[in-house]
Amino acid sequence: MFKLLSYVLILFIATEVHAVDTLARIKERKTIVIAHREASIPISYLSEDSKPIGYAMDICSKVVERIKRELKLPQLAVSYLLVNPSNRLLAIQEGKADMECGITANTAERRKQMAFSIPYFFSATRLLANANVNMKNWTDLPQKRVVVVRGSVASSLLRQQIQLKFSELKITEVSSSRTAFELLQGGQGDVLVGEEVVLAGLRASAETPSQWKIVGDGIGIEAQTVMLAKDDPALKSLIDKEIARMINEGELSKVYEKWFMQPLPTTGVNYASPMSFLLRDSLRFPSDKVFN
Repeated sequence: MFKLLSYVLILFIATEVHAVDTLARIKERKTIVIAHREASIPISYLSEDSKPIGYAMDICSKVVERIKRELKLPQLAVSYLLVNPSNRLLAIQEGKADMECGITANTAERRKQMAFSIPYFFSATRLLANANVNMKNWTDLPQKRVVVVRGSVASSLLRQQIQLKFSELKITEVSSSRTAFELLQGGQGDVLVGEEVVLAGLRASAETPSQWKIVGDGIGIEAQTVMLAKDDPALKSLIDKEIARMINEGELSKVYEKWFMQPLPTTGVNYASPMSFLLRDSLRFPSDKVFN
């Protein structure tokens, strides 16, 4: 019996040692540090005066307000840390940032290291083509000139689709989505495979947006959320409660409308990208549970 109690005590102590208390750190330094992205338009990017803005940043500003109230720190300062795909996880793990407000997907592999909030966006890979091209779904790809960004998630997913459904495709790989779209505009390609939000941005930036269509069932669907340190239930609870409040009071839908259905404050470009059925349905029952 004594050995059993000792073992339980050791487990309790180990858990306490590894627990993270970000709120205590925020309260001590009276500053919260938000990690953000540079060019993930319109979710998390820099304005012309280098200020972090976007859909995710608006959501996180509401989270910050809730933290201010919870900690009774009306003068809580907000600092920003620019991150990229290579250093975003480390920035949180090493305490350089308290949470990330960007486009990081909540995946099973990442959940081993990090914690994630209720999703505020779902990304999926789809198809961009000229409105006059006979293209409705993935089964229409054979005999089409397909353009994809080299090394992208879309490129990997496309190859998986080929293995499953197609014996032969004419594929051109390029270095950027902008270059890929230029090939389509120049008549050197028929369809561009990429993340839906990227495709929406390219279409919106075209001289005649109505000339282009985004089609196809979404594949490789990923939930994008606020990312924070693992084993920090206090902070996670606050973030989830605020996002759930925004959802239940219709505020998140209004923020979405601002960034995806109206001209952007920086460029004036309108993504004209209605909320996906997956995000819309997820708002009915807010949950941090995802199935990937």
